[in-house]
Amino acid sequence: MKKRGLVWFKNDLRLHDNEALTRALEECSDLVFCYCIEKKDFEKLDFGFRRSDIIRFKFMEQSVLDLKKNLESLGGHLIVGVDSALVTLPGLVEAYGITDVYAEKEYASYEITLVAKVLKALPKTRFHFFWGKTLYHKDDIPFEISKIPLTSKAYRIPAGKAAESRKTFSRPDHLKAATHIKANEFPAYKHYGFTKKEYENCKPFVEGGETAALKRLEYYTFKSELLTGYRWSRNKSDGLDYSSKFSPYLALGCISAREIYERVREYEAQIKKNQSTWWLIFELVWRDYFTFKGMRFGSSIFLTKGYKNKDIFWENDPLKFEKWCLGNTGIPFIDAHMRQLNQTGYMSNRGRVNCASYFVHDLKIDWTWGAAYFESKLIDYDVSSNWMNWHMQAFEIWYTNPVHQSNKYKSQDFIRQWIPELAGRNNIEVLIPWEFDIPDYPKPIEIYKKWTRAINLIEKISP
Repeated sequence: MKKRGLVWFKNDLRLHDNEALTRALEECSDLVFCYCIEKKDFEKLDFGFRRSDIIRFKFMEQSVLDLKKNLESLGGHLIVGVDSALVTLPGLVEAYGITDVYAEKEYASYEITLVAKVLKALPKTRFHFFWGKTLYHKDDIPFEISKIPLTSKAYRIPAGKAAESRKTFSRPDHLKAATHIKANEFPAYKHYGFTKKEYENCKPFVEGGETAALKRLEYYTFKSELLTGYRWSRNKSDGLDYSSKFSPYLALGCISAREIYERVREYEAQIKKNQSTWWLIFELVWRDYFTFKGMRFGSSIFLTKGYKNKDIFWENDPLKFEKWCLGNTGIPFIDAHMRQLNQTGYMSNRGRVNCASYFVHDLKIDWTWGAAYFESKLIDYDVSSNWMNWHMQAFEIWYTNPVHQSNKYKSQDFIRQWIPELAGRNNIEVLIPWEFDIPDYPKPIEIYKKWTRAINLIEKISP
């Protein structure tokens, strides 16, 4: 019996290194290709903001449209489901006589639940799932998921010795696309409750899609050789070139971790092997660790008590929460990063550490509120990385002083860029504006005594 396969793209929006696509091509006589949007992902939460906001919607749209273009270049098509996989997949199976569905394997509770519902709705259809999320395949690491270590070092060293990155799958040169099937148009933003103004004013920090991802990989490595200095530039906040900017593409699977790994190894052989190349691979391994650790602890990573089941008193002042979200706390280093996030869907690692630490330790707001806001906005939102990083800020990492950090990383120009109220201010005023008469910029929620030394050091710098 001939197999008619359906390739269900999810967070693997690429043709290169895509095992589900590769196996479908090997095993089926012809194929149908689809991507399913979950409409409820864009509904508002009790907080008043959406689970995924317009900036994530637009980055996803760019990435899906690029996938569609790449499929069509090989004679394929892409059917985009408008409301849910629970609606789209059963309809396609019935309409086109699909016998087998090929897709990437999920790992987080929300997505696993959706897949389970799809499987229940299609009991006669054969499903084939393939692991493609991490650098090291989950079957290759020297740990059972239930026994993933509690510290990154205890995971990283044994994993690095025991596991190797599997070879990437080549980009196909043909697709076996089922004939007489046409792609549909990408659904309008209005269908998900967004306004024309929201959509037109939205510009993600980087352009989405596999094409842009591979271009960025080539640029950051061989074309510019910026990778050589990554270890020393990665803590900056401003611009495109201080860090790789691979994370948005990894989040939607526009590029695979293995593809990045292979390119870095080539770079080490041909250009330079140093702390920077080691550090970039280290971060891919760290990403693996958070994925596997999140799998170990499941839904508890979303709870206020966390997987440690630890009680912390939270003040949960809604006005303070709103000021933090809008970037109106009166602390320039925090506000500049939050405004950048709101406008572009991106924030540097340095910004995330400071904004989360300030949120948890100074404002004393339930860390899950901040994690949910980041989920709404970040174009590089990764369920494990986001929630596990916030979990660490709440339960494991000590305090980060945003006033000291703003001076340490010489953030004046970055602050001026994102806070127009401070654009014309000198180097001291822009870091501690509450010490001066600046009526257009909000006064801080509170000035803490633990900032005194940092403030005194700023007062001594050249204006």
